[in-house]
Amino acid sequence: MGAEKGSKYEASVNSDKDDKGSNFYVYYLTCFATIGGLLFGYDTGIISGSMLLIGDNWSLTTIWKELIVSATVGAAAIFALIAGYLTDYIGRKKVVMIASVIFTIGAVIMAASTNKEMLLVGRLVVGAGIGFASMSIPVYVAEASPPAIRGRLVTINQLFITIGIVISSVVAGLFSVNKQDGWRYMLGLAGIPSVIQFFGFFGLPESPRWLMEKGRRDDARKALQQIRKVQGVENELQEIQDAIDEQKKLETGKGVLMRMLGTQPVRRALVLGCGMQLFQQLCGINTVIYYSASILKLAGFPVELAIWLVCVPNVVNCLCTFIGIWLVERSGRRWLTIMSMIGVMIGLAVLAIGFQLSIVYTPDIKVFEAGTDGNLFSNASSQCFAYSKCEACISNEYCGFCYEKESPASTGSCLPAFKDHPEQYAFFSENTTANGDVESHFRCNATNVWDLERSKRTYYWADSYCPTDYSWMAILGLALFVMGFAPGLGPMPWTINSEIYPLWARSTGTSLATATNWVFNLIVSLTFLSLLESIGKYGTFWLYFGICFLGLIFMFLMLPETKNRSLEEVQELFMSKEYKAKLSQDKGKAPDTHF
Repeated sequence: MGAEKGSKYEASVNSDKDDKGSNFYVYYLTCFATIGGLLFGYDTGIISGSMLLIGDNWSLTTIWKELIVSATVGAAAIFALIAGYLTDYIGRKKVVMIASVIFTIGAVIMAASTNKEMLLVGRLVVGAGIGFASMSIPVYVAEASPPAIRGRLVTINQLFITIGIVISSVVAGLFSVNKQDGWRYMLGLAGIPSVIQFFGFFGLPESPRWLMEKGRRDDARKALQQIRKVQGVENELQEIQDAIDEQKKLETGKGVLMRMLGTQPVRRALVLGCGMQLFQQLCGINTVIYYSASILKLAGFPVELAIWLVCVPNVVNCLCTFIGIWLVERSGRRWLTIMSMIGVMIGLAVLAIGFQLSIVYTPDIKVFEAGTDGNLFSNASSQCFAYSKCEACISNEYCGFCYEKESPASTGSCLPAFKDHPEQYAFFSENTTANGDVESHFRCNATNVWDLERSKRTYYWADSYCPTDYSWMAILGLALFVMGFAPGLGPMPWTINSEIYPLWARSTGTSLATATNWVFNLIVSLTFLSLLESIGKYGTFWLYFGICFLGLIFMFLMLPETKNRSLEEVQELFMSKEYKAKLSQDKGKAPDTHF
């Protein structure tokens, strides 16, 4: 039954193409829709750079920094669930347009913020837009796409997310020179693409499948003819109608969620969809997006260099997404996802081993400097003079490692530092002038520490990293991580979630999976720094490695191949033998053994 049905469907699509049909319009539709993905990537990525300036201007506490960063993620999780209801009630197209309006409002609020509370509101508003966009766009694109290129088109959304992240890292670098108002431009620029998307969507059709479900067959025909650029779409419309009629026979009067949980193939699809989003986040991808600069700094790169090196994994992430677009219709979803998970595990292993080696081979303290007045130092900071290894020195928040640029292994010393303002090179000293400038008798002080503007200075000051010969492993590990993640584990959870649910459950299933993504995104982003402190740098990445191994087993056992199947056919892949037998009995014929 499935093979005959699939061939009949493909034949109808091919005949439509022979009627001077073209895929150009569906690509055009996809690019306009996935502007929301670009905004998704930009708004999640830009906060890393903008917070450096916001924190300095408003003297934000750690709690407020965490709130502003995570507010968007939390709001996205909530509004992804709301979007599931709205896409069923008012349509896919309208929800995407609402997301555009919300993005614009949020960008204006953030750019005009006069205090931290107003900025927090702006971040929450943007989070609502991300929640709407991340749920509705994959569904809209999938329902408008022909089966032969559906995976490629939904993957374009992930490509636009990575482009947004790359743009955010470049914009952050360019506007970082404006210490006072640079962050306003960073956050406000997101309003421009959202305006373009809103007006561009006026000329795009609603999802034909949603229109058919609402009984608007004539409107669905016009929409499908506009998308396919053919007149002969009756076979495809009938395919959709048959699936709708089949599902109506199974209606029990229960709510959608209860029906999903009580229907074996849909329940299995929901477990797969939510599980894929869960493992996508628990592999640690958002440690790369939110904390790349911190990871590189921990690996031994100076802050000024780490900020720009963030572009390396972001650009690799974007470029490797093209590989996913090319492979998704060739290798299929299943093996692309499995091989992607293996690539992520290799990247995590390189990161973990690199941090282990940097700790084992941490520089010795070769130069010992003693304070001339013990009253200047707290008990914690006075311990700095007793350390013999760099790693032990920087583990004390009151200490930092001072070394000469040319020979860190033989010139290092452990010195006290002001706990609250280490970034200002404000080191404890015998004498401090009235205006706060440091006149330190230590080698590292405000007049001789290297920075980008005064690169001829003699010393480096490291209060959270140690110089190491293994810093390159952090760059390699991050690059391997995103090379593995971008083609498969990045786009495939979105692609597969847009395919595996029947029409009546598609919005609810996709919204639940999207909310799962954002909830675990929030968990990872809020726990990463705590994990670094509790189980160490390499322990954190080995933990992510172990979670990925569990995810690999999950994908291998649960994920079927959905390539080149209509959305209606995909549902049959999740049916157990017993469920198929029951369906066949209900239809009064022998069980179909094809699946």
